[in-house]
Amino acid sequence: MNAAVAFGQAENYPLPDKVARDFKDLLNRPMVDPKPRFGNVSMDTIQVDTGSIYTEANERMPVLIYKPVIAGQTRFPAAIFLHGTGGTKDQGNIKAIFIKLAKLGIMGVAIDARYHGQRIPGGAHGSKEYTEAAYQAFKTNDQTHHAYPFLYDTSYDLWRLVDYLVTRPDVKADRIGMGGISMGGVETWMAASVDIRIHAAVLGIAVQSFKWSLENNKWQDRAGTIGDAHKKAAHDLGDSTVNQANVKAVWDKILPGITGEFDCPSMIRLFAPRPLLILSKDKDTNNPYPGAQIGFVTVTDAYKARNATDKLDIVVQPNLGHVFNAKDADLTIAFFAKYLLE
Repeated sequence: MNAAVAFGQAENYPLPDKVARDFKDLLNRPMVDPKPRFGNVSMDTIQVDTGSIYTEANERMPVLIYKPVIAGQTRFPAAIFLHGTGGTKDQGNIKAIFIKLAKLGIMGVAIDARYHGQRIPGGAHGSKEYTEAAYQAFKTNDQTHHAYPFLYDTSYDLWRLVDYLVTRPDVKADRIGMGGISMGGVETWMAASVDIRIHAAVLGIAVQSFKWSLENNKWQDRAGTIGDAHKKAAHDLGDSTVNQANVKAVWDKILPGITGEFDCPSMIRLFAPRPLLILSKDKDTNNPYPGAQIGFVTVTDAYKARNATDKLDIVVQPNLGHVFNAKDADLTIAFFAKYLLE
């Protein structure tokens, strides 16, 4: 049975080319010189480059690169992999993935998302600054430079990161991958779906339908990732509690289009026919499974239309919630090895 029909959620999304064009237009802003600044240290068979690039005039993004050291080899495929809400580029599970990739001959690239890690003076306090930025974006009526700190702005940063990587003489520009965990996985389907320079992508516990969650009263855990922002916005709107109506008001303001053409089931169609790995759990309340299934249907249909179903892999681990586990990490490493080293 078609999941989209089964859950009463069949959508007539715009054509993929229009979705890509509209999303790029929404996030369009002046291009700046990245002014890359990097230093490096050697660590066994890996060179660790630590530095930053500018993505906007006042946005310096910390970047951490794990580069293989292999005699006679000067250019490498690269895999960007992104942390979740409250995380950083330095966290252990991501570092472990990069070290294994580097030993295979793949450069690993990490960033701090907006309002995370070193992007806050003195260091971020988990997701506190991220949540406050989301609330301030809801409050503002300044249309000349509207911030979209909840997911969208980091997606823009990722396009600028790719701009930088393709200029590096040690990167194979036609073999760049991207993936992430939770928030990082969502930022991946936002950024990489419309950026065809991304050769292969991994979506870790990130496929969902914002619209399905909202309409079926399963929005609580997704909204909870920036819970204080929703509580403050609800108060501003005259409500004593966070509810469906004020959640929609916040999303419409800080994630315009997220329940329409920029929802996950619409945007992940744009990956076809590029290699794509989806890692999901059937008890994940951040990404309710019926909504995720809508995405599975739309992306499968897109790959069928391009005769590319061999490039699509959807792995759903049963009876698990919002976790990215050792099996997910192993699948991620094997996927990047298969498609970036080919």
